[in-house]
Amino acid sequence: MARRRVLITGLATYWGGRLAEALESFESIETIIGVDSRDPTRELERTEFVRVGTQHSLLQRIVRAAEIDTVVDARLMVSSVTAPPRVTHENNVMGTMNILAACSGRDSPVRKFVFKSSAHYYGAHQDDPAFFTEEMARPHPPRTALERDIVEADDAVREFAAKGSDIEVTVLRCANVLGPDVDTAFTRMFLLPAVPMVLGFDPRLQFVHEDDVVHALEHATIHSAPGVFNLAADGVLALSEAIGLFGKLPLPILPPWGTGLVAAPLRRLGLKIPDEMWGLLRFGRGLDNRAYKASGFDYSYTTREAVLRYAEHLRLIPVLGGIEQTYTYEREVEEFLRWSPNVRRERAGAEGDREPLGI
Repeated sequence: MARRRVLITGLATYWGGRLAEALESFESIETIIGVDSRDPTRELERTEFVRVGTQHSLLQRIVRAAEIDTVVDARLMVSSVTAPPRVTHENNVMGTMNILAACSGRDSPVRKFVFKSSAHYYGAHQDDPAFFTEEMARPHPPRTALERDIVEADDAVREFAAKGSDIEVTVLRCANVLGPDVDTAFTRMFLLPAVPMVLGFDPRLQFVHEDDVVHALEHATIHSAPGVFNLAADGVLALSEAIGLFGKLPLPILPPWGTGLVAAPLRRLGLKIPDEMWGLLRFGRGLDNRAYKASGFDYSYTTREAVLRYAEHLRLIPVLGGIEQTYTYEREVEEFLRWSPNVRRERAGAEGDREPLGI
């Protein structure tokens, strides 16, 4: 297997950091470079961090100087409540185009490009098919700004794939993600003692566990899997079924129209439902996941199992509430732990003796 030199954009995001952690264990990965405008948030050993945004010229210099052959773009924002629309557009559309431009050109060493997209590409409407396949076009124009951005970014990557015949491009359209460490509209909804539903609707939903998303990005990086792929676990659940698995009560109080009337009360409860979620809460969405499985990828969790694992995590929160679980990257601390002569660490001496590990 050829040794790869990988660039991860969005290293400070949850997906960029998790992927870098996963790739560090592969001997076939010779080099990992992560770029972001913010500091990493995970403890990394082999990954080299460069503070840079999505400026085309700077990324191009890094790609060529480091002889990057594989680029994984993990920056896509998939919720309209995480940033103002202008920032989201700059990240999702302009940032994607700049990264594609940095990978282009006759002298580019890039031979593989992996793009983490979103199932918001398809939207959610009353007359949708039971399951979207990758070949299906979106049946209706995007209704929200975020969906327009995702469609534009996804289309730009696929156009890049069509033009660059010597570059293998993989697009992963991810379904709703559940897990203890991700922060989404659904994870926040399921934290409530009673979960709001749209009056008169009980949509079919698919979920994918956060670990499966990381493994899917890892699979696309390591193996050959050109094309567009849906990333969603086996099986679907009605929203009421999922709520029942959490041991919560369904609360069908959301109106099917005039959703702005309930926005303020929901925000007071700590829940802000993104605009792109309202269609999903009415009509649901299903993704055909057979294509990516045919490439050799195996899911660890079904939709039901992903819900049950997150439900188990929620039940443990009162027990683990006083235990700090997260890691925050601090450059000064990392420099001290790695290079200070006062930190005792296991190392081979001149005559083979070892000093005890002090950290």
